[in-house]
Amino acid sequence: MNILKKILPAIIISSILAGCSSLSTQDENLITKYPEPSFADEAPIQLEVNRINIISEFTPTFTRPNVEHLFPVSIEKTAKRWAGDRLKAVDFATERQAVVIIKDASVTEELEKSDQIFKKDRIKYKANLNVIVQVTDTENLSRAETEVQTWRELIIPADTDIAEKEKYWNAMVEKLFTEFNAKMTKNVNQYLNIYLSSTELTPTYY
Repeated sequence: MNILKKILPAIIISSILAGCSSLSTQDENLITKYPEPSFADEAPIQLEVNRINIISEFTPTFTRPNVEHLFPVSIEKTAKRWAGDRLKAVDFATERQAVVIIKDASVTEELEKSDQIFKKDRIKYKANLNVIVQVTDTENLSRAETEVQTWRELIIPADTDIAEKEKYWNAMVEKLFTEFNAKMTKNVNQYLNIYLSSTELTPTYY
């Protein structure tokens, strides 16, 4: 009987832990994974440079009103991916180099208090993206660059749950990069056109 008394609580505790583990697994399965936007399906912009460096000068603070670290898709990482997908170095005999500088990839949050009883408080999010594409020709002591600054705003009820917030945030980032991609493509073709290659890029498979 004494042995039974010792075994039963152990069985109960084990069952509770197993139940918690099961719930935890279910919760993990409910988490939505949002992939970073990809630009690999678009024709690459071929630059007559021997290298493209990607530099981020943006430093997140991890404190409000900045909330970019809460987003399921990082604006900073997506900007780096854009540069990797869209810009290609095609002249390895030259001394020219290109650099992509990410100046800003922040998101700020602002609470808007309602002045009416039956209207909810709202939260306004503003996403900012500032990127410079620069080509330096050390041989001819010349440099050209173009800069794009773009932003998006999102206003939602303050009591929106986290799953819904992430869905809105993801859509916000997608729209931000749709606009950025169009503007930067236009700018590179306009302001860096002397460094653009007219040779069609042929893929090499290994």
